Amino acid sequence: MRISQLAERTGCHLETIRYYERIGLLAEPARTASRYRMYGEPDAERLGFIMRCRGLGFTIEDIRSLLALTADDTRSCDEVDVVVRHHLADIERKQRELAAMADTLRASLANCARTTVGECTVSRRLHGTSLPA
Repeated sequence: MRISQLAERTGCHLETIRYYERIGLLAEPARTASRYRMYGEPDAERLGFIMRCRGLGFTIEDIRSLLALTADDTRSCDEVDVVVRHHLADIERKQRELAAMADTLRASLANCARTTVGECTVSRRLHGTSLPA
């Protein structure tokens, strides 16, 4: 299948497919005599794997590792688990950080007297200043 067919089938943008080729996540495909890229079913499956990983927030390097670790069906999944557990820990850390940010913004809004910007606790907090006594 041509790149446009692969893109349509997987929902991946053409430029993203080319990017994955450039960085080595997808192998350089065979080309026709007229230089069109030609992809097979294994390419579509690999791209699907990459897209699912990206959808879960894995980095390019994590995906590169996961592709290598999952290439051999007889290999132990211990190393895959390590990559996934590390990623999950990152997600959970980010969730805690986002929750703290939300708490800060909620507190600022709760203290807002709805007066002028000069007296606004939200504006003051964002500027790093406090209201005069």
